[in-house]
This record gives sequence, C-alpha cells and structure tokens, in this order.
Amino acid sequence: MIKDKFKSQHPATWVPTLYFSEGLPFVATSTVSVLMYKSLGLSDTQIAFFTTLVMWPWTLKPLWGPLLEMFKTKKHFVVATQFIGGVAFGILALSLPLEGFLRYSLVMFVIIAFNSATHDIAADGVYINALTPKQQAEYVGWQGAFYNVAKILSQGALVYLAGKLEIAIGITEAWMVVMGLFGLILILLSVYHLKMLPSGGSANGVKNVKEAFATFWDVVKTFFQKKYIIWGIAFIILFRMAEGQLTKIVPLFMRAARENGGLGLPTSDIGIAYGVFGAAAFVLGSILGGYFVSKKGLKKSILILAVAFNVPDAVYAYLAFTTPDSFAIVCTAITIEWLGYGFGFVAVILFMMQQIAPGKYKMAHYAFATAVMNLGFMLPSMISGYISDLLGYKYFFIWVIAATIPSFLVAWLVPFKNVEKEG
Repeated sequence: MIKDKFKSQHPATWVPTLYFSEGLPFVATSTVSVLMYKSLGLSDTQIAFFTTLVMWPWTLKPLWGPLLEMFKTKKHFVVATQFIGGVAFGILALSLPLEGFLRYSLVMFVIIAFNSATHDIAADGVYINALTPKQQAEYVGWQGAFYNVAKILSQGALVYLAGKLEIAIGITEAWMVVMGLFGLILILLSVYHLKMLPSGGSANGVKNVKEAFATFWDVVKTFFQKKYIIWGIAFIILFRMAEGQLTKIVPLFMRAARENGGLGLPTSDIGIAYGVFGAAAFVLGSILGGYFVSKKGLKKSILILAVAFNVPDAVYAYLAFTTPDSFAIVCTAITIEWLGYGFGFVAVILFMMQQIAPGKYKMAHYAFATAVMNLGFMLPSMISGYISDLLGYKYFFIWVIAATIPSFLVAWLVPFKNVEKEG
C-alpha cells in the first residue's frame, strides 16, 4: 500500500513547510504585487487589471493537472517547481530596473503563477497520497496555518521591509531585494524538501501521445462519474458564497471614511488588525478545526463547521451599524471572525480531499475540485462591489448574513461516501 512507504517521514517535518511554500508565491502574486506596482507608479486601474489577469492559472490548473498523474513522482514536481519559482522571482527582481519593467515583470508573474499552480497540484497530491484520512484531518489545520504564516511573512514582514528600504535605498532597489528574498526562500525550501518530502507515489508512465490523451480524457471522465459529484460541486461552490463577498469589501469598509459609512482606519491599523490579530486567530482556528474533525469525523462535524465558518460574519454588520471608535473592539471583532473562518474552512478542504479526490487520480481530481472552489469564490467576489455600492455597507453586511443560508443548506443535505472504501 502506498502509505506504507512514508512512515519514515513524520508529517510534522514536511506538512508545515510544504504549505508554507504553497502560500508564498500565491500571496506574492495576488497581494504583494499590488503594493509593488503602486510604489512603482502604476495607476489603480492598471494594477487591478494586470494583477487579476495573472491569477488565472490557479483556476485553469485542471487543464494540465492530469499530466502530473502521468510522469515522475509528485515529489519530483514539488521540488522542481519550488526551485523554478525561486529562479523566476530572481529574474523578476532583475527586470525591475529595466525600461520595460512592466512587460517583463508581468511575464515573470505569469510564469510564477503557472509554476505555482502546478506546485499546488503536486503538493496536494503528496498530502492526499502520503497521509491516511485520519492524518489528513489531523494535519489539515497545520496545512491552513502555515499557508497563513506565508501570508504573514509576505504581507507583513517583507512588505514592511520594502517600505523601510524604499526610504533607505530607493523604490526599485527595495522591491528588487524583496522579490529576491521570495526567490531565495523558495530555493531553500526546494533543497529541504529534496530530503524530507515523501514521494507521494509514482505515476504510471505513458508510452505515446495517444496514450497521454487517453489518460487525460479518463481523468476528466472519471471525475464526473464519481458518486454524488453534483452534490460535491454544489458544496464546494456554495459553502464559501458569503465569504467570497466579504473578502473584497471588508478592507474597503475599514478604510472608507466614517461619513461614507466606513471605519476610517489608516492602512497601518488595518495591517495590524489583519496581520497580527486576524492571522493569529486563523492559525489557531485552523489547528483546532483540524483536530476537532480528526476526533469526530467530517460527516458528524460538518454542520458545526458551517456554523463556525458563517455565523461570525455578523461581526461586520455590528461594526457597520455601530462604527466604534475603539480600535480594540475592531480587533476583537476581526479575531472572532477569523477564528471561526479558520475553524470552519477545514470543512471544504477535507471534503475535497476525502469525498471528491479519492480514486485512481487523486491529485488531478483534487486539482479539479480546488479550481471549482476558486471559481465559486471569484464569482461572488466579482459582484460584491456592485452589491455594496447598491446597498451601502450596513445593508451589504446584512445581505452577506442572508447569503450564508446556502452554505448551511448544502452542509446539511450533502451526502457522504464511505471514505475508507473510496480511498
């Protein structure tokens, strides 16, 4: 059995670093790039358009995910993509002083995004294949926690460093240093994982192009032939429906002036609220949620997880209606929401791992599921600005509370397969 081969590597030695390395390039591409281009003088319109455009590989990854089932081991792809990602960040850093830096840097971000999405497929494949269902539940909290640690380092420490270096050595040079550090960290992680990461199982090599296409089609066909797959797709889309709308609007609400219905917080305070209180709460919630599910099982836990995930959204309605002057109250509200977010988010991750991924093509099918989840998250995010402008912050957050109803319904109604039998 595959899992028997991995007993020498304790999950605690590679799960945290694996998901830290998964989060680092994603946050650099999705968030840190926005701040970098702002410092380099681009308009908000350009920044929003280009930094959204380069994110598509994470949604499109099912198109090449099945190819990773055909060749080498999953560890091979993880280590290779971490090293390539490190080199790509280094080239990105070197492109910044050039006259056509925007064109060159965007090309590198596209390469980083494609490479990172490929890394995510292989990393999740290692996790799914190397761990038993019970271990998956136990360590899913650590998975989310260290992904968030990457976010803290990227959005917190490295952005703070960039701000200081902008004053000391200049804007372009500052971001060259920061992008170079992203690359160095990924290269060091690739060296570490070359030694510590389990193989995640070997692929069955294909002999020709015809066989490759046949395998690809088989991956797609078997995904949609899975038992309860329509229910599964509905669950991973609807469970995050309210969260997808909150994500874009909450920072704007906190930054907006009080006369416009916001909290009027400076950017530095928002960074403290999210980077310290929110991040710490998310890490704690993720770990507690993982252990909770490992003890009770996902099927028995899923409604409790849905409650933890959705009910704390009400804190933003409270903030919108009361607009407190106390920064401590704001931080307390964010802590409550992010603790519940971390605790409940393990539901959708474990559901994809244990109810959708099991079968002949675990890695590719998990990639399909995460792509559907990302698309389901992006669509409500896209319309959230329109709804917020239409309703105003107060009633937008009331609407978000109502938008949690599909999440509760699908958690209550979704049928479960036998995990052990399917695995």
